[in-house]
Amino acid sequence: MTARQNISSGSTFEERFGYSRAVKVGDTLHIAGTIGMDHATGTLPDDPVDQLRQIIRNWEPALAEAGASLRDVVQITTYISEPGLFEVIGPVLGEIFGDIRPTNAAIVVAFPVEGVKVEISAIAVIGCGG
Repeated sequence: MTARQNISSGSTFEERFGYSRAVKVGDTLHIAGTIGMDHATGTLPDDPVDQLRQIIRNWEPALAEAGASLRDVVQITTYISEPGLFEVIGPVLGEIFGDIRPTNAAIVVAFPVEGVKVEISAIAVIGCGG
C-alpha cells in the first residue's frame, strides 16, 4: 500500500476547516486551493498579481517537504473572482511557469474570504520536472 503524507503550512484555515495544504501519495502531490495570504503576517494584498505571487510562495514549503519543485507541477486549476482577471494574471502565470506548461482550467467563483481574487490548486508528479 502506498503511504500518505499530509503536509501542513500551519495556516489557521487548515485546522479550522479540516484540510492539509498538500497531500503526497506515492510520487503525486496534491496541493489544496491556495490563496495569496501571507500567513506569517495575516495580510492579503489587494492586487491580484501580488496575490498570485504569494500563492506560489505559499506552495514552496509543501513542494520542498514532498521532494518536489515548481518544475514538477503538471496541472493547475485557477479560480478567479471575475472573468477579466484572467487577462491580468494569465501573463504572470506564463512568466512563472515558462516552459513547464502545466494544464490549467480557469474558473470564475465567489470566494468565502473577503478580498480574495485568485486561488490556485495544483498537482505535481515528483521528479518529472528534471
